[in-house]
Amino acid sequence: MLEDASRSRSGAILTIDLGAIRANYRLLRSRIGSASCSAVLKSDAYGLGASRVAPVLYQEGCRHFFVAHIDEGIKLRPCLALDAEIFVLHGAPPGAEADCTEHGLTPVLNSLQQIASWRAHAKTLGRTLSAIVQVDSGMSRMGLSPNELDAWLADPHFLDGIALRCVMSHLACADELDHPMNAQQLARFQAIRARLPHCPASLANSSGIFLSPDYHFDLVRPGAALYGIAPNARQKMQSVVRLQGKVLQTRSIEAGDRVGYGGRYLASATTLVATVSVGYADGWLRSMSNVGLAIVDGIKIPLIGTVSMDSITFDASALAPERLAPGSLVDLICPEQTVDAVASLAGTIGYEVLTSLKARFHRQYKDDAADDAMNDATPA
Repeated sequence: MLEDASRSRSGAILTIDLGAIRANYRLLRSRIGSASCSAVLKSDAYGLGASRVAPVLYQEGCRHFFVAHIDEGIKLRPCLALDAEIFVLHGAPPGAEADCTEHGLTPVLNSLQQIASWRAHAKTLGRTLSAIVQVDSGMSRMGLSPNELDAWLADPHFLDGIALRCVMSHLACADELDHPMNAQQLARFQAIRARLPHCPASLANSSGIFLSPDYHFDLVRPGAALYGIAPNARQKMQSVVRLQGKVLQTRSIEAGDRVGYGGRYLASATTLVATVSVGYADGWLRSMSNVGLAIVDGIKIPLIGTVSMDSITFDASALAPERLAPGSLVDLICPEQTVDAVASLAGTIGYEVLTSLKARFHRQYKDDAADDAMNDATPA
């Protein structure tokens, strides 16, 4: 009853297909041979709910999970069994090392300072602590520089008290299959790994999985592809998200009438305008003003006027006037208009669209795989 009430009150419905996440994970895993397939759940599983996504991936065999911040890891820890490892990509901020060990989190150490602090924390506890060390292979964002790597290998006590789980780096241009930086970063990382011959290695993100097996090493780290974002222009993933906005009202306007803030749309003919209860406060980017689309019964209707905080307007003239009424649903994200397609209209990337979707939506989860398993277990 509460679920029904929330659905009826909300301005939009966001459906998250956990079965599609399962299928995407299986596809990614099928591409990597003997390497392990982890899952990146930062930003609350790219906005889709880490507490719901993580157990599904664990059921599929995933045992390595990555978050960006310690607090994300703390929230995730109760959602997973103890044999699941949670790695914190940004490492431990100064003074937060004890929070990692208290909650069973493993930091990715990105700097000499983080390594020294983790080493000191291990000494204080009197035990060895696990960690990943990141090296910079060309992105110039995080990780040890070549000179810092030299300092590490020249110092036999550099990792005293630290059990090195793996050395990792991050690809900058893997979504562009032919970008020369991919090969450059691979060569640099291979040279680094040659200096650490007994250490497991991790380089490939979602897009890197589809470059070639040379990029897979021992552990791959997909994120966006799990949630339906295409890793490159040739490879599609199963659509995970469906966003349906509710119609608030419809009205007919005449040629010469204007729509929305700033009057940025001028009607050239009699137009049926449908106002939908989604806006930039919900994460529907303002850059989609006058360029966005919705889909009703397979028909694309254009967004007209400026995206407001809580509403958007569409030219619904292509539909029968009685088709839309208060409470009717229009598809904003769906298999026919994916997150990547919306991002293209907005002049951004699927990552931003997905992580911008806000909490005002009524959220519902579906998992056909789990339903099938339940049905199979039901006595006749």
